[in-house]
Amino acid sequence: MSSPKVVVQGLCKVFGTNPKQALDMLAAGSTKDEIFARTGQIVGVHDVSFDVQEGEIFVLMGLSGSGKSTLIRLINRLVDPTAGKVLIGGRDVVSARRGELTALRRKDMSMVFQSFALMPQRTVLSNAAFGLEVAGVARKEREARAMTVLEQVGLAPFAQKLPAELSGGMQQRVGLARALTVNPSLMIMDEAFSALDPLKRKEMQNVLLQLQKEQRRTIMFVSHDLEEALRIGNRIAIMEGGRLVQLGTPHEIISRPSNDYVRAFFEGVDTSRYLTAGDLMQTDAVPLVRQLDAAGVAESLNGSADYAFVLDAERKIRGFVTRDALGSGSPSVAQVECISRSAPLEQVVSRVVAHTRALPVVDDDGCYCGSVDRAVVLKAITRTRGSHV
Repeated sequence: MSSPKVVVQGLCKVFGTNPKQALDMLAAGSTKDEIFARTGQIVGVHDVSFDVQEGEIFVLMGLSGSGKSTLIRLINRLVDPTAGKVLIGGRDVVSARRGELTALRRKDMSMVFQSFALMPQRTVLSNAAFGLEVAGVARKEREARAMTVLEQVGLAPFAQKLPAELSGGMQQRVGLARALTVNPSLMIMDEAFSALDPLKRKEMQNVLLQLQKEQRRTIMFVSHDLEEALRIGNRIAIMEGGRLVQLGTPHEIISRPSNDYVRAFFEGVDTSRYLTAGDLMQTDAVPLVRQLDAAGVAESLNGSADYAFVLDAERKIRGFVTRDALGSGSPSVAQVECISRSAPLEQVVSRVVAHTRALPVVDDDGCYCGSVDRAVVLKAITRTRGSHV
């Protein structure tokens, strides 16, 4: 992975007249509630550290009051931290002067909020181009760039409409287009889809995922909805009482929740739906043999396995070969169906049940990553569905 886009180190925020007193009490082991009861100071965020990698969707979630929205406002410095560091693209946001911050927010960082905050008297095109207008870009250029983005989010036919003439879902697309038009390297989305009905919400998630596939931006996405986090997040950070209580991939959080608070998010959710072939695969279950050329396979089959996958020099699957065939001296390589690493569980199940052998899992370049078989799939379903089965 490339270098982190965002680095957060020991970030704290205390709201009140004597934050040092609250920090000392936290260091001594007091809870957020005890500090409020004794001093009236409110601990918003306490000692939070994490990195956000370039090009990932990093979801920040927690219940109301968990500190997730405060944390986002510390990262873009709408709120000043009590202690700690925030680096964006290597630049220290905490010590940045007002002018640097303004430039960062205009060029490098975009925000999308739950409330669409569109200007009612301006057209869709004018709303989408607003960030570039503020940055001083000439009208012709900013409208051309905004139009390109409106096409990407499916709003080009509505460019001359006013926001009031659009549905809620379409208005939120305008908000997304406005954020994208400045071509930010970091997008911060605070409960961006939570005001939408479930169908529109899923539609917007699909738009975001499609754009991400094409453009690979770094996105920090605040949500209180586990299903949304599992669906769009590369990694998920879960906040409780101002602290970061768990950070991991959807699969890590589903399979190893750190405490009862995290476990409670899964109540009534069939989490197995969010597993992919990459989450399920085993990396050493099936032996691998190298293909020397079109006619030959390199080595014999060790261990007890009765077949092996055949890989070429670039680790691309050429098929599979059985132990008996290898023993014959002139082994023939049989075709094998591959599964994409990003294939959802539903697709994995339908493919795996049709085969007695394991199937190879490959990445976007077609290179071998691991394998999945019936036993692996069954174990995943029974473990994550539990009472839902």
